[in-house]
Amino acid sequence: MRNLYPLFIKELVISGAKTPDDLAVVKRRLAKKYKVSCPSNVDLLKVYHKSVRNKNVEASNKIEILLRTRPVRSLSGIVNISVLTKPYPCPGKCLYCPSEKGIPKSYVSGEPAVERAKRLKYDPYLQTKKRIEMLEAEGHPTDKIELRIVGGTWSYYPRKYQEWFIKCCFDACNIRKGKTMVAVLRNNETAKHRIVGLSVETRPDFINPEEIKWLRELGATMVELGVQSIYDDVLKLNLRGHGVKETIEATKLLKDAGFKILYQMMPNLPGSAPGRDLKMFEELFADSRFQPDMLKIYPCALIKESPLYKLWKEKKYKPYTEKQLVGLVKSIKKIIPSYVRIQRIARDIPSHSIVAGPAKISNLRQIVAGNCKCIRCREVKGNYDPKEKIYLFRENYDASGGKEIFLSFCAQDANHPGRLYSLLRLRINSDGIAVIREIHTYGQLQTIEGSRTSFNSPQHKGLGRKLVEEAEKIARKEFSAKKIAVISGVGVRGYWRTLGYQLKKTYMVKMLS
Repeated sequence: MRNLYPLFIKELVISGAKTPDDLAVVKRRLAKKYKVSCPSNVDLLKVYHKSVRNKNVEASNKIEILLRTRPVRSLSGIVNISVLTKPYPCPGKCLYCPSEKGIPKSYVSGEPAVERAKRLKYDPYLQTKKRIEMLEAEGHPTDKIELRIVGGTWSYYPRKYQEWFIKCCFDACNIRKGKTMVAVLRNNETAKHRIVGLSVETRPDFINPEEIKWLRELGATMVELGVQSIYDDVLKLNLRGHGVKETIEATKLLKDAGFKILYQMMPNLPGSAPGRDLKMFEELFADSRFQPDMLKIYPCALIKESPLYKLWKEKKYKPYTEKQLVGLVKSIKKIIPSYVRIQRIARDIPSHSIVAGPAKISNLRQIVAGNCKCIRCREVKGNYDPKEKIYLFRENYDASGGKEIFLSFCAQDANHPGRLYSLLRLRINSDGIAVIREIHTYGQLQTIEGSRTSFNSPQHKGLGRKLVEEAEKIARKEFSAKKIAVISGVGVRGYWRTLGYQLKKTYMVKMLS
């Protein structure tokens, strides 16, 4: 059957198929013609690439896009790669947290990242390498990678392990091994697979100036904080081990250092209620001491391996009903500011692992879709129209003692930012230091050497450069800043050099004349 695949490719090129439906029709027709089963897109893509290399067919961007599997994986301008740390003790004793033998605490068997890590014996090099290979086999560019380190509390692992772990991930992207951490970071600046962002998961009570300095030496640009609740009584009841004070302090330290901050929030905890949970999300953006850039809304999942299971059996805990949870999340989405991205709603925990409660809903994000102006809901994705008129928007807000300026290029929607093309986060700290915390152009990921005239993506059109120029002007004219720093991902340092920035310690810095 595989000998027929080159014929499939040639006839697919001739057919002029433009949509997935067109592709399905052509595949069925050819399968019937040659009396074989329909080939997978992954198999056809392999043959297509081989045919292009052998000059049997001409390269076609349209064919590559058509055969791409799960296109959403590269429609945010990057590809995500999650790498799981080894099982290791956790300092927390949280009621809701499952503890399964041979798996990092808070994770359970059946989650995709967990199963991949188990198969590869938690080897960070192999996890990264295999994930890149899979994305490429599915037809995704892998030039721009956001590396997400997941598992237990990252900051609790020994630093020797942390350095080895991160180094292995970079080595896999660099396709060559470096002797030192500094060397592997430098190698990635020009590597085939560049790490443009790196995040870790940790607890607020582990964040201090020394920890922040260490995270920067590892190349981290974002921190996922397990906040769960901003009410001390709820945290205490759930044995979280820290209070709201630690969350507030960690948020300020991280923002002043330029980090993007993601809060993991957990509605449906013991001690809370739907109305109180909604009030909590309102306070996140009404109180300047919080103001996270991103959110993961993880409704509490009742799992047999957690201490909370015993309370439920004793009828001391009652999960929300499906109606209560859906109504709550819909209400939360309505109040999310346009400068915040809801990264995820609900964990990838298999429904059979959840004993009771609405966390069993596997398609919660689809159910609550609509009436949301968060970044993820407004991303241009694959709907790029080069003729669409876009506008520069600016939003100012106070956060952790500093000034945040959120710049974005969007299509206009009744005088409000609509479809999102590109964004930049500029922070002016309380001491007047200007820091660019994030810059991102959305749409289909274009390779680093990709054409500026690409018909299907706003990337490489100069939008990022214009946002940087605007941020520099604001920092200089409105705040009299003498210089501006960027918490750049290692793989983006070359881009910042083209804009006049130089590497100073772990930041890209430019003097403002």
